[in-house]
Amino acid sequence: MSVLICGSLAYDTIMVFEDRFKNHILPEQVHILNVSFMVPRLRREFGGCAGNIAYSLKLLGGDALPMGTVGVDFDPYAAWLRQNDIPLNHVTEISDTFTAQAYITTDLDDNQITAFHPGAMGFSHENRIGDARGVSLGILSPDGRDGMLQHAEQFDEAGIPFIFDPGQGLPMFNGRELTDFIDRATWVTANDYESRLISERTGLSPEQIAGRVEAYVITRGGEGSLVHTRKGAIEIPAARATEVQDPTGCGDAYRAGLLYGLAAGCDWEITGRMASLMGAIKIECHGTQNHELDPDEFGERFKEQFGFRI
Repeated sequence: MSVLICGSLAYDTIMVFEDRFKNHILPEQVHILNVSFMVPRLRREFGGCAGNIAYSLKLLGGDALPMGTVGVDFDPYAAWLRQNDIPLNHVTEISDTFTAQAYITTDLDDNQITAFHPGAMGFSHENRIGDARGVSLGILSPDGRDGMLQHAEQFDEAGIPFIFDPGQGLPMFNGRELTDFIDRATWVTANDYESRLISERTGLSPEQIAGRVEAYVITRGGEGSLVHTRKGAIEIPAARATEVQDPTGCGDAYRAGLLYGLAAGCDWEITGRMASLMGAIKIECHGTQNHELDPDEFGERFKEQFGFRI
């Protein structure tokens, strides 16, 4: 029972500026801004929502099947996915393009300046949901605009239940388009800020959105998450991390936990807690695909966190 994960595959180049941007950017001179930051620390990570979700789902023992478009520079990332037994059947290379990549500079106050090149991601519509066989469940995460629109329609037409996870792709869509995504989806997930933006654009409250899907999951960082269903809201506590290293990619790890619970037929009390724990495990490591665990270890940590076994 494969889980089809539609979304971006990207390189993240992360640079640390060992000072504060505010000490080098003069507010009265921003109209002629010309600054350069020395970054003695730099790392390149494998990222993108589809890659991140697939990696965490595979750690849990799920059958992750990413679908995305990449460029001619994808070989190192492809080798990493193969090393982790993640299939590339529906990862399509687009000639004469680069894989999507983000260049992120972080200062000592955790402020970030990011430049994002979508590259091959803009061709995601060249993949078709119907080409994936044996799929029981899916997720539509941030990707190229045309790809997201077409994949939602194709999931719906194929009768494959899927999560709509607009994430960073949210600004690309107007209220009518977001409402159409919601009506096609089986579940919707967003963080608290994204949820407010969705409501603003669609005119739908969380309760009204929950009335159109099986559940609307809203994450709230350290305050846990809320699962809105037609019967009411279920509060999911935040799992405790042993240390906080890097929040980047925690939302993707959380969504891997959702997918694992849904694929296993768990109720929301368990599914939400599995998702919460995956987010906590990710935050303990730098990068989005550097955390490690096996299903037995996950089960032990789940019992320690929540007081019962799954």
